[in-house]
Amino acid sequence: MTKTILCFGDSITWGYNPKDGTRFAPEDRWPRALEAALQGRARVIDEALNGRTIATDDPAQPYRNGMAMFPPLLEAHAPLDVVVVMLGTNDSAPCYGLSAGRIAMNSAALVEAVNASQSGPGRTTPKMVLVAPPPLGSLNPEMALMYSGGQGTSRGLAAAYETVAKSYGIAFFNAGEVVKVSAVDGVHLDPDAQRTLGIAIGKVVEPLL
Repeated sequence: MTKTILCFGDSITWGYNPKDGTRFAPEDRWPRALEAALQGRARVIDEALNGRTIATDDPAQPYRNGMAMFPPLLEAHAPLDVVVVMLGTNDSAPCYGLSAGRIAMNSAALVEAVNASQSGPGRTTPKMVLVAPPPLGSLNPEMALMYSGGQGTSRGLAAAYETVAKSYGIAFFNAGEVVKVSAVDGVHLDPDAQRTLGIAIGKVVEPLL
């Protein structure tokens, strides 16, 4: 029986093109590369939104609070075998005033939501992978308006997320170990990196299926 994987993320998962802000073709987004790497063993749902945070409201960008949307989305897409979450890039923006540790603690609320959802097959708990996004790089002028000063916070996410993942006994993956952000804007991924990320996450997900 084909399994189902939900990928919950922000503009990186959405497939934001750093060159012009358009959306990459499906085959150039990491969730589709993940699906291809699993060779028919799983159907992948990409549930992504530009500007999405883990649990922070932004009055200038409504409906971006991931925690507010997550529980109904788990229910809407059930039954789910695996839930992959990669958020935190937007939370690193200095305007939110969050440390890497605080962002990681917010991500723990997403883990709790999955555990409480009973959105797995037969109302079980889905397996989960918590992914630390690649750290911010050298920002272009547009991205600097939002993220300048947040590089240090973003670099701290991997260690903090790993601590959360270990405490909950879920899988962890550090995207920064396999990809770097685009030199074009310092935030998003180029197509090759998108595909590399999908294949790498496939190796983490496969044992969970």
